[in-house]
Amino acid sequence: MVTSQADVKRNGVQDYVSLRTTAAIIFAFTVFMAWFFISTDNITFIEWHGLFSGIPMKVFTLATLVSIMIHVRIGLWQVLTDYVKATRIRVVVQWLLNLIAFAYVLVGLFVLWGV
Repeated sequence: MVTSQADVKRNGVQDYVSLRTTAAIIFAFTVFMAWFFISTDNITFIEWHGLFSGIPMKVFTLATLVSIMIHVRIGLWQVLTDYVKATRIRVVVQWLLNLIAFAYVLVGLFVLWGV
């Protein structure tokens, strides 16, 4: 079973590097946002709009959204292949959860670039 998954462009080293890279991006975004909340005395719409109106913050947020999607896809694949043995059920559940992750990125894009 693992061999057939590896044949479909899946590589353990690639997954490992992807997970670590996406985790680093997510961590950096979390630290930045925590710093913003701690260092800003009174968060109003003006400060929030000012934070997300710049192109660097939009790119950073977009990179974080895509990183979350990649991280979730790899993690779900690993968990589902371990715990859901019925192939058809696993494929349907994985497809549905991947669709939800992609929808989150699309909604994030509309919200992010609408500022």
